Amino acid sequence: MRITLQEERLLKALAHAIVVQPRATLKDLAETAGVSKATLHRFCGTRENLVTMLEDHGEQVLNQVIHEADLKQAEPLAGIRHLIAEHLKHREMLVFLMFQYRPDTLLNNAEDRRWLAYTQAMDAFFLRAQQLGVLRIDISAAVFSEMFMTMIYGMVDAERRGRAASANTAQTLEQLFLQGALAAQP
Repeated sequence: MRITLQEERLLKALAHAIVVQPRATLKDLAETAGVSKATLHRFCGTRENLVTMLEDHGEQVLNQVIHEADLKQAEPLAGIRHLIAEHLKHREMLVFLMFQYRPDTLLNNAEDRRWLAYTQAMDAFFLRAQQLGVLRIDISAAVFSEMFMTMIYGMVDAERRGRAASANTAQTLEQLFLQGALAAQP
């Protein structure tokens, strides 16, 4: 289902509202998102439907991130930069998805298969980068995917909590992911 720009803005605002006020009523969420309770009720009906809509949108966003980064064709370093930029375009959804995350999310049961295309695309990209000699081979592609996703989601959450400046996030992620945290030796 294709959503309008206006609906996407509302979903972003609602994703943020749920994270900021996890126990809020629909009325409270509507206020935080800047719409009336009636508008929100027409949009989603119930809070449960809203969460489902946000998760569905999150799935679409992650698949869009993969598509926009052109992981099957991109040169690996450019692909990593695109992945970072594309993820950061959707900060609100990443924070919401992190907020909704459960440790068993990626166990491949029916409910959580929705994330499989995203993780498989990430794994395939990092494997290709290894095969091209750009990334080290002593760490599995799956671990590269997990570390990359953990860093992206962690930095977005750190921005939300005021512990990281959004102006430096892309550069910091690229440097830490590709070069590690070890200080350069003279």
